[in-house]
Order: sequence, then C-alpha cells, then structure tokens
Amino acid sequence: MTGSKRLKGLFVVAAMALMMFVVVGCGDDNTDTAATPTPAATQPVSVDIVATAVSVPTLSTLVKAVTAADLVETLQGEGPFTVFAPTDAAFEALPAGTLADLLKPENKDKLASILTYHVVEGSYTAADLTDGQKLTTVQGDTLTVQIDGDMVKIVGDGSTAVVEKADVNATNGTVHVIDTVLLPPS
Repeated sequence: MTGSKRLKGLFVVAAMALMMFVVVGCGDDNTDTAATPTPAATQPVSVDIVATAVSVPTLSTLVKAVTAADLVETLQGEGPFTVFAPTDAAFEALPAGTLADLLKPENKDKLASILTYHVVEGSYTAADLTDGQKLTTVQGDTLTVQIDGDMVKIVGDGSTAVVEKADVNATNGTVHVIDTVLLPPS
C-alpha cells in the first residue's frame, strides 16, 4: 500500500471510529457564548486528535488542511499535544484565494508551517493556561495566552484568536476551538 493510500485509509478508519464512539457537541448559536470558552462535555476519550476534529462539524476545513499537509499521522501520534483548532469560519475569513492556494500540493510546506503553529507539545487544559503564559509551538515560534475575565485569547505574531470551545479531550491531547487562523511570523 502506498503512503498516500495508507494515509487515506488511516483517515477513513479514524472517521469511522469517531462516528461509532464519540459525539462532541458544537454549542449553540448564541453569540454571547463566543467570549466565554465552553468546556467540552465530559465523555469517555477513545479517539485521537484527528478523529476528534472530524467529529466537530465546524472543523472540516482544518481536517482537509491537515490531510493536505500530510500531518494526519503526526496528529494521530502518541503526543500529548494541544491543538488550537481554527473553525471553518476562521479559514473563510482569510483573504480571498488564500486557502485554495495553501491547499495546492506545491504549498504543502507553507501549509504545514501554519498548521504546526497551532500545535503545542503537552496537553494544556483551560485550567492549565495562565495570563501571559508563553507556549512554544511545534513549528518553533511562540504563542502567548491572554486571559481577560472569562475570555481566553491566543496571541500569535500579529493575530489573535478567541477560544470558543475549550478542553475537547482526545487520547493524545487536548483541542481548543478558536475563531482565527494564526499566522506564524514571516
């Protein structure tokens, strides 16, 4: 089996396992909750970060990007990892044509750099994050945590994301759903 077919096979297996074992709520459409991170419902954790992302309908673009960047196997690895996962709306807010350009095979390295800028080694729950905390990303640069009351923000180089849903647990880490694609320093 070629690497590409194996990767696609793993992705399909993860998606099927997800459908069988995990249901993660996506919250309601109440705009007042956007400022306050909503912890995920307590659930038995039996799937990895990729399968967890597949279970959240608002992360389908992230799943597509992770697949295009050949990061599925990495994010299915032992970890633990913390992923600040941009929503579909966050990707749609990028300048016109940016996402389509990033998904081209010739831009795989650039896409991987952007995606790994959203990943930190170690599993950090919302309770573990503190105001002013510096987190070194897998990509190699730093993100800063800002906490203002109930609002948790993740600050990158020139971009800031609000945590919309905190503490989505996976077998190999934690996912925090964010409202902005963070771009690494150029």
